[in-house]
Amino acid sequence: MSRPLLPSPACPAVHGRLGALLDHLDTRPLHGQRIFVTGGTGFFGYWLLSLFDLLHRQGVALKVCVLSRQPARFLARAPFFADTPWLEWQQGDVKDFGALPPTDLLIHAATDTDAAAHRHPLAIMDDILLGTRHTLGQARESGVRRALYVSSGAVYGRQPADVERIPEDAAFACDALHPGSAYGEAKRAAEQWCLQYGLQHGIDIPVARCFAFVGATLPLDGHFAIGNFIRDALTGQDIHVGGDGSPLRSYLYGADLAIWLLTLLLQGQHGRAYNVGADQAVSIAELASRVRDTLAPDAAVHIACGRDDKAERNRYVPTIARARQELALDAWTPLEQAIRFTADCAPSEPQTRTATPSRR
Repeated sequence: MSRPLLPSPACPAVHGRLGALLDHLDTRPLHGQRIFVTGGTGFFGYWLLSLFDLLHRQGVALKVCVLSRQPARFLARAPFFADTPWLEWQQGDVKDFGALPPTDLLIHAATDTDAAAHRHPLAIMDDILLGTRHTLGQARESGVRRALYVSSGAVYGRQPADVERIPEDAAFACDALHPGSAYGEAKRAAEQWCLQYGLQHGIDIPVARCFAFVGATLPLDGHFAIGNFIRDALTGQDIHVGGDGSPLRSYLYGADLAIWLLTLLLQGQHGRAYNVGADQAVSIAELASRVRDTLAPDAAVHIACGRDDKAERNRYVPTIARARQELALDAWTPLEQAIRFTADCAPSEPQTRTATPSRR
């Protein structure tokens, strides 16, 4: 089955919201810059390319080259990015692609976060560890002076129940010998590689530890609870919560994310981690109700099971005080507005529910 076309960046929920947030981004350092992006065809990539497109339309002279294993496949779904004068493509795998063109700035965001990919932990570790090593080596050869490494809040491991929001200097981490830690441990090791590589070769590499997001191109039929709930609401179904609804999450809108990533690329300190996300926690049960109230007020919310009061509550919520204080970043888009914007960009016929929504 073919995948639906992606929404055009010119969609008001994309360019419109990016434009409304543009005052938060100092675009002057981007003039005349050549930027190389890995991971440019997923959720993060779509929002970054949409922001680059808007900047180009506003007169910012930049060039972007995106690494992709199948650029033609992405452009078939996003034809509005074809034949754009600011965008080039380099076909290849993150672990072994060829030499880069001369490049000033790098965003290394390549990681497969699909649920199916996580069933192959060795492949994920290869992509993260070998991919980061190879990408930085090619970046150094091409003249990169600043790079952003896109990591994950997964490096912290399970958030303790008594920690309301995770700070960047948290002393806890993944269980190195737990089979489910492959992704988080690989990201953590790649952060150390970036630190040491930058020190040795004179490249500034800040780290973005990313949490949970919502916005155009977020899968509505995958393992993201908020996407599943939006799908249910748009297809006229009741909204189903697969567990007890107690896990706590927070969600940053895609437009906010794109502004954050470029700001971190340009202004973040080498070897310094910045949590990227929202800090307003919402339970999965409350999230389902907010999606219902925003998109389908007549729908019911069904929670699969009652909560065990003795069970430790699952949390995945960052503190973003460092990004606020050092870089003037914030979660500017309210959750209800983010839900509405995401629905406005959804495929005209989103798939009906085929599996129990995840708790993520």
